[in-house]
Amino acid sequence: MTLPDSLHVGILAGEASGDTLGAGLMQALQAKHANITFTGIGGPKMEALGLTSMVPMERLSVMGLVEPLKRLPELLRIRRNLYNTLVANPPYVFIGIDSPDFNLDLELKLRAAGIPTVHYVSPSVWAWRQGRIKKIRKAVDLMLALFPFEEAFYRENDVPVCCVGHPLADEFDMEPDTDAARAALGLPEQGQVLALLPGSRGGEVRRLGPVFLETAKRCKEAWPDLTIVIPCAGPDRCRQIETLQKEQCPGLELTLVDGQSRTVMGAADCILMASGTASLEGMLLKKPMVVAYKMAPLSYAIISRMVKAPYISLPNLLAGRALVPELLQEAATADSLFAHIRQVMENESDRKEITQTWNSIHASLRRDANQTAADAVLELCAK
Repeated sequence: MTLPDSLHVGILAGEASGDTLGAGLMQALQAKHANITFTGIGGPKMEALGLTSMVPMERLSVMGLVEPLKRLPELLRIRRNLYNTLVANPPYVFIGIDSPDFNLDLELKLRAAGIPTVHYVSPSVWAWRQGRIKKIRKAVDLMLALFPFEEAFYRENDVPVCCVGHPLADEFDMEPDTDAARAALGLPEQGQVLALLPGSRGGEVRRLGPVFLETAKRCKEAWPDLTIVIPCAGPDRCRQIETLQKEQCPGLELTLVDGQSRTVMGAADCILMASGTASLEGMLLKKPMVVAYKMAPLSYAIISRMVKAPYISLPNLLAGRALVPELLQEAATADSLFAHIRQVMENESDRKEITQTWNSIHASLRRDANQTAADAVLELCAK
């Protein structure tokens, strides 16, 4: 079967990161097919490429445990309306980007109605709630995975999969320019720089901020010329960090930056960060890092029993070994964090090994993700 002259694609992204991925995929599809239209839900980047979003993407962006329950009737109505629209005017393929709680049920119903389905960005099924693989097998004709270890998991579980790599790996230079990052932030060219990333949400900063600042204080005592930089995720986080500094270590000199977390990490010799997607950026910038995380005791007790993955940080999962120290809950003390930072700062051979490994992983993730994903989608459409 060949592709039709006019190609209709259903597509849905439920949050900002999905909007970015969706826009990249849409642009690549448009470059490969002269007459293509998109129906679904997305954000401003996808809308700029021709998607008329059936509802504002923000209506799907819910977090936590209580808020989704409050919004459940609306979310179910949105999903039902989108299903009816797509069944009435069937696309050649439907692409659900991330947002698995919303997309997988929709994909399950659309596939049952005869519409081929693609899910872009694997849920963390390899890490927890592995029983979901049965639903995924029924719901999707093709999984577009970002990481090689995900591809292996799906092949083992008989789910058609294509590893497209990560768009960030295509975006980041293989050799980051630390001097340029420091110049952009007005930081000294010489001397060591420690970046602190205690998280973007108030709860994260409340739990990790005090121990990060105490760790930074010990680092400054060990290396008096050290520059400590914190990127703040907006004015609220900046005020929160300033308050913590005044209460806990008023004499500690900090450089607070409004946003620009990527530039801050690029300027650093070492990063102390909350566990999250920023660790992937730190790895692509070839930086040694120490990862910490704290959550409510009950939440940790529940989640820790469900998680099957050996590590929590993407760099370790990609490396298949513990190159990044991970300190969780009570283990995340100023003493332990400082000890790990000191090991990195004072051991050049460790830094070289980490850089070599990050270079190798970066190269493995550089697969021209947007183009590779578009090729896989069009191949499915042509079947």
